[in-house]
Amino acid sequence: MDATLCILAGGEARRMGVAKADLLVRGQPILAYLLNRLQWRGSTMLITAPSRRSPAGCERFDREVVDPVDGQGPLRGVLTALENLATSLAVIATVDMPRIEARHLNWLIEQLDRASLGVMLRRESHVEPFPSVYRAAASDVVRQRFTSGERSVAALAKFPEFVSIDAPVDWNDSVWTNLNTPDDFARFIGADSTAPNPPT
Repeated sequence: MDATLCILAGGEARRMGVAKADLLVRGQPILAYLLNRLQWRGSTMLITAPSRRSPAGCERFDREVVDPVDGQGPLRGVLTALENLATSLAVIATVDMPRIEARHLNWLIEQLDRASLGVMLRRESHVEPFPSVYRAAASDVVRQRFTSGERSVAALAKFPEFVSIDAPVDWNDSVWTNLNTPDDFARFIGADSTAPNPPT
């Protein structure tokens, strides 16, 4: 597959209180949990920040790349991924969305039309920045937006090179689980304890 799975894991996680990449799920690093769950059939890239480099589980990725500076937001992470991409597509997901499955990502790849540089999803009238898919050629536009001061990934959908489409109705709310706080993580762990183990 000519698409790299890129996991953003460089955020400051102020509300969580600890780096999200340091969370453990079923006794394993969350990064390992994600890769076991996704079983991605292609190359993988971990995007971290200078103060978050080399978290547990990073060795499971084909490569780790590091943002130049801490605290510059998720658009910087997307740009870092695109600047280091060796395939034609970057499939961007985040360490704090542990319910995403490979079928969701593969469906999203299929929605990227030839005329667009990237595709995101809309849900309940707002744009969800992740997961999302970008062509390697998107790096120039993303860099331009970042240099101009933009920090929002969702804001890219305002530009004609990027499209946002409605999320499928059969993607239930659990797909959008986002681990922002200790309570979010506790709810996720409680629900996950009743689910089958992902393959290893």
